[in-house]
Amino acid sequence: MAMTGGEQAELDRTEADASSWVAAMRAQDYAAAWAISEADLRARDPASRDDPSLPYHLRWVWDGRDYRGRHCLVRCYHGLGDTIQFARFLPMLAASAASVTIEAQPRLIPLLRRMALAADAGSIRFAPFDPARPLPPSECDIEITELCFALRMRPHDVRCPYLPLRKAILPPGTIGLCHAAGDWDDGRTVPPALLEKLCDQAPVITLTTGRSTLPVLNPEGCPFDMEATAALVAAASLVITVDTMIAHLAGAMGKAAWLLLKAEPDWRWPMRMDSTPWYLSMHIYAQPRPGDWASVVKEVERDLTAFARRTG
Repeated sequence: MAMTGGEQAELDRTEADASSWVAAMRAQDYAAAWAISEADLRARDPASRDDPSLPYHLRWVWDGRDYRGRHCLVRCYHGLGDTIQFARFLPMLAASAASVTIEAQPRLIPLLRRMALAADAGSIRFAPFDPARPLPPSECDIEITELCFALRMRPHDVRCPYLPLRKAILPPGTIGLCHAAGDWDDGRTVPPALLEKLCDQAPVITLTTGRSTLPVLNPEGCPFDMEATAALVAAASLVITVDTMIAHLAGAMGKAAWLLLKAEPDWRWPMRMDSTPWYLSMHIYAQPRPGDWASVVKEVERDLTAFARRTG
């Protein structure tokens, strides 16, 4: 069924607002981004909040109500990396709310619990997120990626690193390498053949699951266990990763991390910049044109030689 003129106009307005919001976030103009989010929130139909007919990652949860003094439920409806990125704001929420429960991916709960204890926010409760049986609503529900807007807090308002973790034992100078992202965005994945020369410059462990064709110390792949993966990231001298959960894990831990980005990256990464306010220890290498990973890897190989001289 074709859309009416009014429906098309509403769609065009929504897309324009989304584009403006992305531009504001990339420019670090958070006040402008929050103003767009506020207008969008006022325009929403309250009946569509946490709509069970939508996939979880497309739902909106927070309805703008004051979280202070209320029992808050933070739902983690997006990916592991999203949860790690926005978990930095949880202690600030806990300081104002009557109580906070985090409905998080089960794999992440041990890491988040350690973060909460380190931030003296041990009163936060954790519950595993089961898509088939989500927790009932609380006094104030917020999706974790809405916290930046709900609390009106910028990335640099939170001390980084904010995720303390134990280290595994690795040879000195070992590099952690993650070349693959999820199947839902093949454009983020670097063909492993391009990275073979990089593996000749230092000891390398792969931070992707499954067997690796690269000459790495762990050809069987990285453990699926999140705490074991985090321990490997913590022990690496440098993490080189594409835009996936490993990037957020390394950034949250304050590890030296080199992020390999496609030419038109996700909203959270600045355009034509080599740094990001989300993770101060991160350096960005972006494709000069769509699909050009060869140029990115060549630049990384050059800088890795200099990095090895400085840290060797």
